[in-house]
Amino acid sequence: MRYLKQAILAFCALAILCGLMYPLFITALSQFLFPQKANGRIITLDNKAVGSGLIGQQFNSPKYFHGRPSATDPAYNANGSAASNFGPTNAHFLDEVRRRVVEIRNKNGLPANTPIPADLVLASASGLDPHISVASAMLQVRRIAKERGVPESEVEEMARRHIEYPLLGIWGEPRVNVLKLNLALDSQERMRR
Repeated sequence: MRYLKQAILAFCALAILCGLMYPLFITALSQFLFPQKANGRIITLDNKAVGSGLIGQQFNSPKYFHGRPSATDPAYNANGSAASNFGPTNAHFLDEVRRRVVEIRNKNGLPANTPIPADLVLASASGLDPHISVASAMLQVRRIAKERGVPESEVEEMARRHIEYPLLGIWGEPRVNVLKLNLALDSQERMRR
């Protein structure tokens, strides 16, 4: 009976310490030190939330940069973050990638032999990645410039200004946040009017 009592007391103490005190402490600390990050990097426009800088969104209009494909259903559903779990030899996976390559080439008016960056045809592990590679952004510049009726150099410069570089210059690859870039394009378009 003595051991049972000790086990129950240890369980209760650890449950309070690890299950309540520690999470509350970390939450309070992150809210104090990094409130924007702790709250999901919500991006607002005219005091209205338009998305998160941490979760991709689906853009179908040809006047916007398109992000990575999403493995979640429906697309970019943060409640169901997951990869497809299909390997590189899976027939369904290969058919889907081929379809996406053809779609990217058609949407962007590219020749059939144009290499397509992998991140435009392969979903990320979470299915929610908000970034694309710089090469993927540059591949879409011509289409977007044509759709918006602006010079390609203007769209390319906007994309280059939105490159996020590796952490401390060593971790990660240069990338572009699709939502932030598309919002900047819309803002620039509003200023022209």
